Amino acid sequence: MDLRQIWILYRHEVRSALRDRSIVVMSIVIPLVMYPLLLWGTFAAMNFVEGQAERLTSRIAVQDAPPAHRDWIDSLSGMGGVSVSEWMDDEASARESVARGRMDAFVRFESPPAEGAGLEQNFQLRVLYSAARDRSERARSQVEEALVLYRGAWIEGAREDLGISDPEWSGFAVVQEDLATPEEATRFLLALMVPMLTLIMVALASFYPAIDATAGERERATWETLMTVSASRGSIAAAKYLHVATFGAMGGLLNVGALVLSLRWILAPVAGPEGVGGGGLPLSTIPIIAVGTVLLGLFVAAGMLVFAIFARNFKEGQAAITPFYMVTILPAIFLQSPDIELTNRLALVPVINLVLLLRSAIGGSLALGPGLLTLASMAVTVVLAVTFAQWVMRREDVLLGSAGAGLWEFLRSHFLRRKGKA
Repeated sequence: MDLRQIWILYRHEVRSALRDRSIVVMSIVIPLVMYPLLLWGTFAAMNFVEGQAERLTSRIAVQDAPPAHRDWIDSLSGMGGVSVSEWMDDEASARESVARGRMDAFVRFESPPAEGAGLEQNFQLRVLYSAARDRSERARSQVEEALVLYRGAWIEGAREDLGISDPEWSGFAVVQEDLATPEEATRFLLALMVPMLTLIMVALASFYPAIDATAGERERATWETLMTVSASRGSIAAAKYLHVATFGAMGGLLNVGALVLSLRWILAPVAGPEGVGGGGLPLSTIPIIAVGTVLLGLFVAAGMLVFAIFARNFKEGQAAITPFYMVTILPAIFLQSPDIELTNRLALVPVINLVLLLRSAIGGSLALGPGLLTLASMAVTVVLAVTFAQWVMRREDVLLGSAGAGLWEFLRSHFLRRKGKA
């Protein structure tokens, strides 16, 4: 292969791709703006829903409230957004009102169970609500919140009346201490999001360039013209491969940068500037993320080109690449549990090892042995994938479009024919 020919063809492929609006949008625009806008929209929607919920008034009806516990009704009424009324009808009508949404919650005072009857004036509440409606669920939580506060104060008063001292009452205490700093909490969130989203974005950013470089050429009737240039088939295949890998890796890196900056902007008001310093990512992880993203781009580009090279038009290219796209992403999705760590065995599994490598590096738990084994095994996988892609793309019948309907038929016919000749 001639490096000068590859460079000229590579520049031609990149320039052509940058003129295609769909490639620019999927490989550059979406990685830059999708997740910032998605995160902003999510938080804005959450704030909007919370604001709307705060404006709603919970309609709560209370029945059979004893005089000794009228203070609880007053405390419930004193909560913001709560309207309390006495229910004079039977429980059946209350059930119907809650079910139909005319009332959000119905509260009835009842006698306590046998084990709680020893405490004078003790009680239990029966709360009727509908979990199918957010407004009713909110009313139930308000009832429970008011009950916890009231019962705590009531039992405290009963303890003082009985003369039980504080040491006798406390028994034991639980002291909790969170050792995670705000920056560590941010890194934990990034460790869950960045690897998986990087894989998805690398695959998505490679999708359209791979189809355009193969099936798109045939659909535009420019494939035969390209085959007549003085460059060798290997140089043409290498240029197309590098072009697809460039867009895939670029999409992944742009996605990581946009995601980190978006989380920094969103979490800064909560955790403070010190809590999200550096976007939550230590500088030592940046080279690992960059190398991992490039390796993902190199592997995904080879796989997508191998499947897309047999397509005759853009629609067939989409159908041919989609199974590879799903097979690449789905196993990594199933291994998203934070409890799964990068081991020497998982370091040998392509793609999954890189997802776990990025997660361990961001989370600060990366071990040197599995990390080096991951990079080595993924590098070998990329070399094998590129070698296989070059072998397929340099075949005469593949370039001329006479190899059959797809990769599997091509492999079957090729190896069966060689076996028959032998």
